[in-house]
Formats: sequence, structure tokens, C-alpha cells
Amino acid sequence: METESYSERKPINRAKIMVVDDDPHVRLGLSWRLRANNYDTVNVCDGYSAIAMAQKEKPHLIILDLGLPAGDGFAVLKHLQDYPALSVIPVIVLTGWDRDNKRRSLESGAVAFFQKPPDNAALLEVIRAKLQMAWGWRGLDS
Repeated sequence: METESYSERKPINRAKIMVVDDDPHVRLGLSWRLRANNYDTVNVCDGYSAIAMAQKEKPHLIILDLGLPAGDGFAVLKHLQDYPALSVIPVIVLTGWDRDNKRRSLESGAVAFFQKPPDNAALLEVIRAKLQMAWGWRGLDS
């Protein structure tokens, strides 16, 4: 299981976001953007690792690609929904797959859908909103 974790000294009020993508450039780029916005990140590269790492790390939010080895994003969404402790974690789908998968993603438990490459400002706004709704998270500004 290949994982990467990026965090500095952790203030108590930093949300942990798990990035699940098989492309190392996407994982690294997204992690940099998230850390620049005061989030900690945990990165995994396949569907199997996503479930195992979600159970271990208990992230506050997951950004999930659909096209993954070892279980595609829809399999990951199903497994997350099957575990009560994980089913409360908001999942944002970020994928290169076509928009026809948006409805299926949302019906499978995702809270938002973005196609690659995302509008960074829009993605960050949805992340903030979903953390606020799920966990009452206000981040470092409050």
C-alpha cells in the first residue's frame, strides 16, 4: 500500500483531507494546494488503499478519483457507505471521467462532483462548505 502524508506541525484546528488518485502529479499538486490553505493531507493511489487508509486515518473529507486501480471510485464509495464510521465522511469526486458520471457519483454518496482540471477556487469553496456542514469546521480563520 503506497501512501503519502503531508503535514507540518499540526495545529489542533486543521482538517485532514485524503486525496485518492492514481496520478502522482495530481496527488502532489492537490496536496500542495490544500496545505497552502491550511489542510493536512493523506494521499493514496488506489481503491484498496483508500478504504484501508480511511479506516486508519479517519479523514475529515475525501477527494476521490473514479478511475483507480484495485477498485474504482464507485467501489470505494460503496465501501465507505457500508462502514458507519466512514459513511459520515464527505466525499468529493474529482475525475477525468465524463460528466455522465456525475449523477451516479452523487447517487453513490458523493457530496460534489468536479471534472479535471477543477477550478481551484470553486473546489476550495466546496471543501470549506462540506467541512462546515459535516463537522462544524470553520478552519483557521474563526
